[in-house]
Amino acid sequence: MRESTALDRMICFQLYAASRAMTALYRPHLDPHGLTYPQYLVLRVLWHDGPTTVRDLGRALRLDSGTLSPLLKRLEAQGHIVRRRGAHDERTVEVHPTDTGLRLQTDIGDLTQALACATGLTTDELTQLHTLLHRARGTTPTA
Repeated sequence: MRESTALDRMICFQLYAASRAMTALYRPHLDPHGLTYPQYLVLRVLWHDGPTTVRDLGRALRLDSGTLSPLLKRLEAQGHIVRRRGAHDERTVEVHPTDTGLRLQTDIGDLTQALACATGLTTDELTQLHTLLHRARGTTPTA
């Protein structure tokens, strides 16, 4: 018997398609501010944690420097962040939100709850999905 190659039966494709669908929900909220979803994630980390190093930002977002550097360069060109060499170690680069970047928090803020409602899933289903996705990634959910 021949193995099916139908995409709808592939878990990896379902995760990919769901990720793209979720990201698309953010677009109408981010486009007016000239932001992409990955740029929004950078700002979310900075809003929550404050200034941080490029290394720690990469860890938080699970991005390598080859992906993160151009992202930060565009955010800096837009005036949302500044990058500075570390005061104690010049090899360290710190990322700081600017006043403009901080104002976006008021304009956009936390879209998670509103957009989670757009999925049509209940709170319990979203919690279960969150837990399952963490398990699939081999990580532990945080509060």
